[in-house]
Amino acid sequence: MGALFSGISRGTESLVFEGKVPPSEYVTMRAPFQEGTLPAPVKYGYSSVGRIEEADAGMLGQTVFCLYPHQDVYSVPASAVTPLPAGLPPGRAVLAANMETAVNALWDSGASAGDRIVVIGAGVVGLLIAHLCSRLPGTELLAVDRNPSKARAAAALGIPFTVEPRASADADVVFHASGSPAGLRAALGMAGHEATILEASWFGDESVCLPLGQGFHSRRLTIRSSQVGQVPPSRAPRWDSARRMRLALSLLLDDRLDALITGESPFEELPAVMRRLARDPGAELCHRIRY
Repeated sequence: MGALFSGISRGTESLVFEGKVPPSEYVTMRAPFQEGTLPAPVKYGYSSVGRIEEADAGMLGQTVFCLYPHQDVYSVPASAVTPLPAGLPPGRAVLAANMETAVNALWDSGASAGDRIVVIGAGVVGLLIAHLCSRLPGTELLAVDRNPSKARAAAALGIPFTVEPRASADADVVFHASGSPAGLRAALGMAGHEATILEASWFGDESVCLPLGQGFHSRRLTIRSSQVGQVPPSRAPRWDSARRMRLALSLLLDDRLDALITGESPFEELPAVMRRLARDPGAELCHRIRY
């Protein structure tokens, strides 16, 4: 297969790039088709879109998504690729892995119609979670991020945005996707009585200090993890990862989601791009690599 684009999943890939994956997670964090062993050197990444150049006649020439590291040409089994739905631009399809994470987070959270929902962290995953929540009928939605530049992408998706957490939010569900311990502490403050905080960030080898005194127990709060490597048990009898990926790709059929692609570079510049994103991402959301 010849790659057309790949997307950098900045949070996870920055932790891998900087060697911040704890040894206990070397196997868990192994990417599909990864070469090498963590911490380094490894060939990493999991959001590739390409065109099939050699295959049975039925697949030849199709544009597909594959969970594969950043690479220009590669060979995989036919079962490892998912054809793009009609009308989905290949350049936007690099968001598929992040959309799959957002779908899993929504499933894990139990969020439903009419809920008051807060999403803390307006990166790609946070905004995709908010985008999905905005489609639930009757929800009150708010995205929170300390970086005011994220307001532009939120506005493009029609998502209310603020830079300041609101202690009076009284949310039914709070999604935390900022990757910052301060964000998770803010999530505790914005959650209502008996609410769920869905943790979608991964902190690598960083320890997180939380105020689990105060009203944490009297308000009966729940902190729940979500990880895309496994379909939630409630869905597992009917869903597998292939069906979930098809859903994720179909949910990208919305032109507004192009606002999440904020940069593009040729493949040859990938090492320099990763150094910059790991050091100071600024307002960058999804950075796309072009082949």
